Amino acid sequence: MNMKLRNIPFSPPDMTEAEVAEVREAILSGWITTGPRTKKLEQQISEFVHTDKTVCLNSATACMEMVLHLLGVGPGDEVIVPAYTYTATASVTQHVGAKLVMVDSQKDCMEMDYDQLEKAITDKTKVIVPVDLAGIVADYDRVFEIVERKKALFHPSNDLQKKFGRLIVSGDCAHSFGASRKGKMAGEIADFSSFSFHAVKNFTTAEGGALTWKLLFGNEVVPTGVDYMPTVPKKEGETWNELLYRLSQLFSLHGQNKDALAKTKLGAWEYDIIGPWYKCNMTDIMAALGLVQMERYPKLLERRYEIVAKYNEGLKDLPVAVLNHKDANHCSSHHLYLVRLLGKTREETNRVIEMMAERGIATNVHYKPLPMMTAYKALGFDIKNYPNAHHLFENEITFPLHTKLTDEDVEYIIENFVDIVKNL
Repeated sequence: MNMKLRNIPFSPPDMTEAEVAEVREAILSGWITTGPRTKKLEQQISEFVHTDKTVCLNSATACMEMVLHLLGVGPGDEVIVPAYTYTATASVTQHVGAKLVMVDSQKDCMEMDYDQLEKAITDKTKVIVPVDLAGIVADYDRVFEIVERKKALFHPSNDLQKKFGRLIVSGDCAHSFGASRKGKMAGEIADFSSFSFHAVKNFTTAEGGALTWKLLFGNEVVPTGVDYMPTVPKKEGETWNELLYRLSQLFSLHGQNKDALAKTKLGAWEYDIIGPWYKCNMTDIMAALGLVQMERYPKLLERRYEIVAKYNEGLKDLPVAVLNHKDANHCSSHHLYLVRLLGKTREETNRVIEMMAERGIATNVHYKPLPMMTAYKALGFDIKNYPNAHHLFENEITFPLHTKLTDEDVEYIIENFVDIVKNL
């Protein structure tokens, strides 16, 4: 057994000289905020995930909140999310003043309980947020079946919601860039999809994210009678896709009707503030990282597939449960390798985490359910009402899974984990 002590971090970014060179060029170009590189990255993302429009912002959180703003979701509306997720999925509902509704997980399954989801829908529900946990695309077919059955309960409060004519599905795809299900890419399945490019993600721009969408009516011209947002000037012949993209720019740049790029045109300094909105744009320095990461991404994904296959083989004889990252119907982005120590308590699992750390292996936990967090307890949520989510959490440990791992690192992780578990 190769037990020479190693130092294996949990999730370092995979950067090369190519990223350095592109960022250097961006810096020396004189254009470092939102500009041509950001626009180019948006186009590449749309092509990669087969969507109509993409807007790059400073985080997936900003993207998920942007969806709610675009839809006009606010006080009096309800948004349904799973209890087993990261806070960003839920916190954006509080930012817009909507009511947060949580549903439990399925038994021994990380996905939300779709039966509970259906029961949770009321005449105030506007948006459902499935989560592609660990990069595994959620069962959107099931979600859309539920949405169709509950159509009569949907009461639109503006012209865009009327255009949908049903509950809107906003995918939390923070983990699933590059994943697919039944031949469709994460990004083209939900109505709106939000990706994260945070430093710990497969594909990174240091901080950052992308909101993308593919709508059945996206290329239809917005009717002249639509009074969607009173302060936003209408543009004759504008499609819904163009309107949503324009609104995204307004919401992400203080409500300013010209970005810095537009103001560089001769004599074009003057601008207006359409609304007292937000500042969450992506910069060209961040986009420069993304442009190089996009070129490298197919090989980065392949390496993740190899590592997960090695983990699966190494753990097959242990009393553990792992996620199904790949089969005939789907391929995840292989973002996280979650392991459950069957029959063990949280305390016993924490001891395994400590023993792995003593051997130089950094691990993590995904996730402590939201109803266990102070902020959500204060909103009235109680983990007792989410027993399946708690059961998933109580014995979960997440392995390092990143493209800086060597085969020797992977073997070291497996050997030590097997040794620790067998001697518990």
